[in-house]
Amino acid sequence: MSRDWEETFKSWSKPPSDTEDQKCQNAETMVRAAIKQSDTFTGRNVEIFSQGSYANNTNVRLDSDVDICVRYLDTFFYDLPNGLTKEEVGITDATYHFSQFKDDVEAALVDKFGRSAIKRGNKAFDIHENTYRVDADVVACFEYKLFRQNSSGKYNYISGTKFIADDGRETINWPRQNYENGVSKNSATGNRFKYIVRGLKRLRNEMAENGVAAATSIPSYLIECLVWNVPNNSLGHTNYLDDIRSVLAHTFNSTMTQEKCNEWGEVNEIKYLFRGTQPWTLGQSHNFLGAAWDYIGFN
Repeated sequence: MSRDWEETFKSWSKPPSDTEDQKCQNAETMVRAAIKQSDTFTGRNVEIFSQGSYANNTNVRLDSDVDICVRYLDTFFYDLPNGLTKEEVGITDATYHFSQFKDDVEAALVDKFGRSAIKRGNKAFDIHENTYRVDADVVACFEYKLFRQNSSGKYNYISGTKFIADDGRETINWPRQNYENGVSKNSATGNRFKYIVRGLKRLRNEMAENGVAAATSIPSYLIECLVWNVPNNSLGHTNYLDDIRSVLAHTFNSTMTQEKCNEWGEVNEIKYLFRGTQPWTLGQSHNFLGAAWDYIGFN
């Protein structure tokens, strides 16, 4: 008996259960409490928020850990356009540096959860799950300000996050822009954007479990970005399977050459999807999309 892919994708597109979602919320609440209870951060401007697939409501069952950002706002990283100096925008040298902040976040987490529950990784702190909360990755960040100047000489900045891993590598992210753009596209497609992202993530997971090599190295965020670059009118068919077919066909054909997708961006529309240093390649993406098409059995 052939598989009913329509019913499969209807099931896969659903968000995690209320119980799983509550465990995600519990993890975020406890991290927030850990920072609030730390004397080190009294009087300091620190914000805590979830990011990634949980915050964007594109996480899937059995893959519903939560990414939590602890962002310090009193000190920030920045990038200035040519011709603009830090004095012109009122930037002074910092007295509290990122390495100290990360150590202070670790100390606060250990005080709250216990040393055995906290593992310091290169980029993030892992808080082990239990019956009350899911596994959580906590990233200590400074605010990142990308300054821009217009023709009249006035300037503004886009606010993101930046952290320095223990090995010295730097990462800049745009969680607020990811969230807002995802909400906008989801509304414009009758909620199909997030449904289809979840469905393809579950497909990727099953393919990897069944030994399909092309699926094993595909990050969840890449899948979200690929669907982001599909025209809105390619989503919203009567059947979920028709949406999946349309998404795979468009992204597969568009990733055949760099030229066809050179202008594609991440969901935040600040970073290019296939330019610069990314943890994925165009070839990996194209191979996965073709393998997904074949796995479903589309003609």
